[in-house]
Amino acid sequence: MEQPKIPIVGIGPDGLAGLSTRSAALLNAAELIFGSEAALKLLPELTAERVRIGTDLPEVVEKLRANLGRKRMAVAAVGDPLFYGTARYLCEKVGPDHFEVVPHVSSMQLAFARLKETWEEAYLTDLSAKALDEVLDKIRVAETVGLFTSEKYPPNRIARELLARGIDYFQGFVCENLGGRDERIMQGELAEIQDLRFDPLNVFILKRKPNRPDRPRAGGQLGRFGNPDDLFAQSRPKTGLITQAEVRAVALSQLDLRVGDVAWDVGAGSGSVAIEMAQLIAPGIVYAIEQDSADYHLIQANLDTFGVPNVKPIFGTAPGVFETLPAPDAIFVGGNGGEVARLLEASYAALRPGGRLVANVGTLEMISATYAVLKRLATTVDVLLMNLSRGVEQLESLRFEAVNPTVLLRVRKPAA
Repeated sequence: MEQPKIPIVGIGPDGLAGLSTRSAALLNAAELIFGSEAALKLLPELTAERVRIGTDLPEVVEKLRANLGRKRMAVAAVGDPLFYGTARYLCEKVGPDHFEVVPHVSSMQLAFARLKETWEEAYLTDLSAKALDEVLDKIRVAETVGLFTSEKYPPNRIARELLARGIDYFQGFVCENLGGRDERIMQGELAEIQDLRFDPLNVFILKRKPNRPDRPRAGGQLGRFGNPDDLFAQSRPKTGLITQAEVRAVALSQLDLRVGDVAWDVGAGSGSVAIEMAQLIAPGIVYAIEQDSADYHLIQANLDTFGVPNVKPIFGTAPGVFETLPAPDAIFVGGNGGEVARLLEASYAALRPGGRLVANVGTLEMISATYAVLKRLATTVDVLLMNLSRGVEQLESLRFEAVNPTVLLRVRKPAA
């Protein structure tokens, strides 16, 4: 005989009263109810034996297994059990065939709905499962952030920690008791929120203020190359267009940089490649060429932050400024939109004999155009397609987040 499935029922701030007839019946029929402290508090009417789900999830799994086929069980979860809830963990450990998931509207959904904001591209995370330090780097570069807070990380502490790290460019929205009679939404500066107290049932949303650049992560010594992307100040809304750390490291190896070289970073953006070039060729000089005024000033800001003296920012349009610069041993070309043929031809012509040129492109059209030009200039064009995924821990599982594919194309000018 097939065993009845264990329902994992999502509930809202109004508890049983806000559930469908079937969801309420599933909970009422249970002899053993599992749930977080917050979820169980919302169900005072239920008389079944209660098992609190805390940090010791393996113990909960063992209790579920031990009572399979012996007691009618149910799991109560706040909101959508599969959205930063324990449902996925329980299904993985006990077996998905033992469960039925009955979702409710997530408090995160409600919070964004109350603010009339989309959450399609927001960074969302749960601070009951992760330490704030683990997610600070993603908060730092996000446009919008949605946080499930916790007893350890209430909104006032989060605001205080962000401000202590120079992250002062967010407007905060604390959404308390969503869907309940005492629902409240408080909007304010992080400096105000850090001094206030809130009901434990809340969602904290952060919205970046207009035209505020990311700030580099403070502390920690700069590595020679391959530094995390968020170490570098980047302009909004172009964050994410920086040459990714892993791509940067491979590109620098392809440039075959040597101490004392002269190097150009054409289309330097925030200057991440130029700064890491400079550390590899010191006392050689890197010329960071950038035509966008905002990005040019970001290069200056990053140089001030990291104290790299051998980068010379050049404000101007390539290849027009090339004739004013000393001949390079290596050139990195990034963001080579527009007249790609003229830019690459001029870059290759400027190289010293034996010099190396690496171009980084991300679209099919630019790959084709860049390859055609370089093939015309050099006998051999090395092409490397990079598909990267970065490991991310979720509960006790390791998952991967993909980075946009990118292509590196390299040529070497014949020696004299």
